[in-house]
Amino acid sequence: MTISPWIFALLEVAGAALAFLVGWVAHRKIGEGKVFNSEQLAAKIVREAEREAENLKKSAVLEAKDEWFREKTKLDKEVQSQKQEVQRNERKLQELEMNLNRRAEVNEKKERDQKRLERELEVKSESLAERDVELQRVLIEQNSRLQRISGMTADEARQQLIANMEHEAKVEAAKRLQEIREDLHRNADKEAREIITLAIQRTAADHSAESTVAVVHLPSDEMKGRIIGREGRNIRAFETATGIDVIIDDTPEAVILSGFDPIRREVAKRSLTRLVTDGRIHPARIEEIVAKVQKEVETQIVELGEAAILEVGVHGMHPEIVKLLGRLQYRTSYGQNILQHSKEVAWICGVMAGQLGFDTQLAKRCGLLHDLGKALTHEVEGAHAQISMEMALKYGEPDIVVKAVGYHHHDPTAENLYAVLVMAADAISGARPGARRESIENYVKRLEALEKIANSFPGVERSFAIQAGREVRIMVEPKVVDDARAYQLANDVARRVERELQYPGQIKVVVIRETRAMEYAK
Repeated sequence: MTISPWIFALLEVAGAALAFLVGWVAHRKIGEGKVFNSEQLAAKIVREAEREAENLKKSAVLEAKDEWFREKTKLDKEVQSQKQEVQRNERKLQELEMNLNRRAEVNEKKERDQKRLERELEVKSESLAERDVELQRVLIEQNSRLQRISGMTADEARQQLIANMEHEAKVEAAKRLQEIREDLHRNADKEAREIITLAIQRTAADHSAESTVAVVHLPSDEMKGRIIGREGRNIRAFETATGIDVIIDDTPEAVILSGFDPIRREVAKRSLTRLVTDGRIHPARIEEIVAKVQKEVETQIVELGEAAILEVGVHGMHPEIVKLLGRLQYRTSYGQNILQHSKEVAWICGVMAGQLGFDTQLAKRCGLLHDLGKALTHEVEGAHAQISMEMALKYGEPDIVVKAVGYHHHDPTAENLYAVLVMAADAISGARPGARRESIENYVKRLEALEKIANSFPGVERSFAIQAGREVRIMVEPKVVDDARAYQLANDVARRVERELQYPGQIKVVVIRETRAMEYAK
């Protein structure tokens, strides 16, 4: 007999229900003792859950508020930035508008000025035309009066003027001829020029000029305060020990030492450099360093003198002369180092003496000692040539050397040809391009005097001295000075410059006359 599936299903359900019932009854019997504890635990869990939920709720609310505040702040910043950008754009637009208004005003003003100038130009043109007619009339009247007064016709007066100009031209030609003859006479002494040229070429030397101030570089500007010291004690001690003024200004990382004595200035420069490097700057240390450096400089002066004597090739000089020669290293004349200049003069004297058959050693000795007095010019009264002669005589130099040294700036006696050599060599060394510098005051005065002479003539509009005073260019008014008068003006200026100014070489006078014709096409 076949049992239906539905019956099996009902039996399984009934079995499961019976099992559940049995389990429930058993569980109930087992859990009746724990019901009370379970209810308390459940109540506690519920309370904790409620508190946790409340805390989570509060936390979520706070986070939401923070997020809202951040978004609001961000939005406010964006709005503010946009407002500022709008304001900047508005200001730019206002500035552009103002600039446009100003440009429009300027353009209107220029147009008004241009129209005014055009009207003034028309009036001046008409006035000039009238003045030209009047000038022609007056000129005719003046010519007639001149003919009546002088008893000469215009042609006769023109012939007289031409004759005068021819006479002046002949005088100028004669002077030029004399200059040419003098040039030929100078060129005739070809052998002497060859000797001098050979001496210059064989004794070419570098030149360095010492300045009147010394600059000491510092590692930092803080070092300036240490140099000054508390209440200026360090700088006063330094100036007292060296005799040199210390200038502390706004120059970055540098201190200037100023003084007329170059040896003292050298001592001060070396001392300050050592103090800055050492870092210990106080009055006692300053006195110690300055004393050491002074001894070193004195030793170096002797070494420089001995080196100069050895380099030139003369020997047997007194130790005091050696010391004086070393001091010349720190002396300058028109920017030229005196020791270097003395060695150049000695070499040139030696070369020229060898070419002429004289004693080269004696000539070098005269040339080396010719400026010896410049080492003492601020300590002993008198000209340096006289002091040099006294020093040479005092320390046992030969009589011919004494006279050559003393007379090298004067007309030497005929019997002392070495003085002639020293004079020539001294002029050659000083005339070398770049060796010496002219005083700026004298240079400016010469240029001003040259322009003043040119400007004093009638019809001169302005003048310019150019080419270091070797040329003057004169701008004249074309309505006052015509072409013929321009040539005469150049000659007059040149003659006056010859009479009133002292200058080397020659000065070129150029007169420039310019006429411009201008008209507007309308």
